[in-house]
Amino acid sequence: MAGRIAIDAAVVEKPGAPFQIERLEIDPPGPGQVLVRIRACGICHTDMVMRDGDLPIPFPVVLGHEGAGIVEAVGQDVVHVAPGDSVLLSFHSCGVCPACHAHQPGYCTDFVSRNFLGVSQPGEGGLWRGNDPVGGNIFGQSAFATHALAHRDNVVKVDADLPLALLAPLGCGIQTGAGTVLETLKVAPGESIAILGAGAVGLSAVMAAVIAGAGRIAVLDRHLHRLDLARQLGATDTADETAYLVGPFDHIVDTTGVLALLEPAVALLARRGTLALVAAYPPGTAGLDASAIMSMGRRIVGVIEGGIDPQQFIPRLIDYYRQGRLPIEKILGVYDFVDIDQAFTDSQNGSTIKAVISFS
Repeated sequence: MAGRIAIDAAVVEKPGAPFQIERLEIDPPGPGQVLVRIRACGICHTDMVMRDGDLPIPFPVVLGHEGAGIVEAVGQDVVHVAPGDSVLLSFHSCGVCPACHAHQPGYCTDFVSRNFLGVSQPGEGGLWRGNDPVGGNIFGQSAFATHALAHRDNVVKVDADLPLALLAPLGCGIQTGAGTVLETLKVAPGESIAILGAGAVGLSAVMAAVIAGAGRIAVLDRHLHRLDLARQLGATDTADETAYLVGPFDHIVDTTGVLALLEPAVALLARRGTLALVAAYPPGTAGLDASAIMSMGRRIVGVIEGGIDPQQFIPRLIDYYRQGRLPIEKILGVYDFVDIDQAFTDSQNGSTIKAVISFS
């Protein structure tokens, strides 16, 4: 149809299917939308969960929710970015619910529909295969493509000199780990913290704990090379089994999603300590001892996207990066778009901590 442009996108036809790079069409931006030429997109564990059909997304679908690129066009009511601007993309929110008004858009009442279901608002553009729609608008972007339609709330303008392939993961994985430490837990200088899992989110939490001036920073992981990297990034203690973690800790961040780790984690908390649940957890119960939580004044808090507002927090992360305090280049591996399946494989087997797809 008139106004649509041809793009290349990595399509997942059905749950568990491989990525197929094919030619699609994308609409011009509707009200509140921004058309972005994607330069890079990080791969997040949530992409793997969605690809496998374990979250309610519309197949066939284009995934990708850590996009970075250049604005090509803007829709009505978009004034904070213009064509030619460099931008990072993050998650989508409604902007009008109580959580959004409180600068906590990760807890938006429409979070599921706007980020997983691919629901579009009246007048918004989408993706097409001929006359058939293709699932898009995942996390308000669907950035495993040469172009994506994002929204004014999840497009963050950045300086033109910044390396987009390096900073793309700030929009989800990095901000989740760092935001949990700096904003949700507000770790104070000298406080102790244990981080369960040394993937991208966990290692981002390590970097943030260093920024916060934490005292002891302990990391648990099964992969010794990840524990080595955690020490390079500032961890003071590492362990490959919970039995080797020596508490108590003022804060514990679980990034693993392993329910069996939660009960021993609670036991490692100090009095009035806090356990932050950051991962995607399977259905079931964790078998926690309520008396051990109540009697010690311990807290358990769920965290989405670090509990931050991307418009405020991503610029803060960029400042840390410019200061050399957020060395995210140490956890990245960059892959060409055509190698997206290999990037997912390497992410799943642990050989790459944070994979980024580059569009050259």
